[in-house]
Amino acid sequence: MFTGLPTYDATRPDEFWSTAVPAHWRVMPGMAVITEKRARNTGLAESQVLSLSYGRVVVKPAEKQRGLVPESYEGYQILEPGDVVIRPTDLQNDQSSIRVGRVHDRGIITSAYVGLRSRSPWTTDYAYAYLAVIDSTKRIYGMGSGLRQQLSWPDLKRMPCLVPPADEQAAIVKYLAHANARIDKAITAKRRLIALVAEEKQAVARDLLTGGSGEIGRVPGHWQSVTAKRLCRITTGVEDSGNSAPDGAYPFFVRGREILRSSDYLFDAEAVMTPGDGQGGVGKVFHYYHGKFQAHQRVYVFLNFKGVRARYFYWYLSTFFRSYGLAQSNTVTMESLRKPVLASFPVAFPSMREQLRLVEQIEAETSRMQNQVDVAQREIALLGEFRARLVADVVTGQADVRAIAASLPEIDPDSPMSDLPADGGQLVEDAMEIGEV
Repeated sequence: MFTGLPTYDATRPDEFWSTAVPAHWRVMPGMAVITEKRARNTGLAESQVLSLSYGRVVVKPAEKQRGLVPESYEGYQILEPGDVVIRPTDLQNDQSSIRVGRVHDRGIITSAYVGLRSRSPWTTDYAYAYLAVIDSTKRIYGMGSGLRQQLSWPDLKRMPCLVPPADEQAAIVKYLAHANARIDKAITAKRRLIALVAEEKQAVARDLLTGGSGEIGRVPGHWQSVTAKRLCRITTGVEDSGNSAPDGAYPFFVRGREILRSSDYLFDAEAVMTPGDGQGGVGKVFHYYHGKFQAHQRVYVFLNFKGVRARYFYWYLSTFFRSYGLAQSNTVTMESLRKPVLASFPVAFPSMREQLRLVEQIEAETSRMQNQVDVAQREIALLGEFRARLVADVVTGQADVRAIAASLPEIDPDSPMSDLPADGGQLVEDAMEIGEV
């Protein structure tokens, strides 16, 4: 399904794509195949707020509508299922975000975004695929105008658009539905492997950090047990951690992406706790090695350790934090996680010499497991690269999928993804070959 795809016999050069495209495909300006959405939320007719996040247009729950929110949503635009939304701002400075998303729910989104609707001769599905490829191939960054290089409808309506015949658009969409389902299944399997390995690593650490009992609170009699505030200093905000402890300082991430303020930090690549509420970073622990970093005010930093090795503290905190206090309800949030909670976290520990032995043993026993995680994460990245290249080739006519699409069954949107074969190993090999790695 993925290798040996045929090409079109008759092609012609295309200046916009800098390659050859099928000779029988038409090229039309954007205004011929898409139209700008202009429906404003007059009179607050719609209250469901949408958000573009990592290429997905999702409903934004009311509890997350805080921070920089407008006084009124009346100026927002109304979008319908099937629409496409583009984030057109800051093209010059941000060339890594996914800027195109497809709308699945009726709702409102900021008018700073461009809302689009497909029109004949484009189908809705092909329109989204084409616009997503404009984004993934970075051509979107050459289309903006103005000092801040902002994309607008006048830029999009003049954009060259490939227009295959309707039956070929249907074949392309059908093929990509099957391809994406198989790739998604392969990625899901690898993420499941990563989760299982993380559980195995925690089991190893839990056993050693409880003196072999495997139960929190049951440790050898000669171990001490005190709260975290007795062992270290807990701070937030900007901190010079270069020489603050013999083996480094350890930031505790309340929300991982909010610490990205400097290029001078090196982190241990593992995050050993999974957020209980799915907020993408709440309750993760990272090891900080050296240098300076700028920590967001909601990132907690542990340093100046006394009586306990910093590396031991890191393993203990990352292994047992969710087993105490807030973890009993499994809802660690930015609002509920406060400094007093961390200060009262109980830590059981033996002598400094035995702490060093335990850390060395934990890291020796988990190094093989971490290698498995590293390989799986690299394979997930390769699959993502493979998907982007495959979709771009198919949407722009570099591969002819008409015959293979005709042989594929229709995909039932209600059928489980597990019904489709994954071809995970072959997919990774294909990704490595196409990515030339």
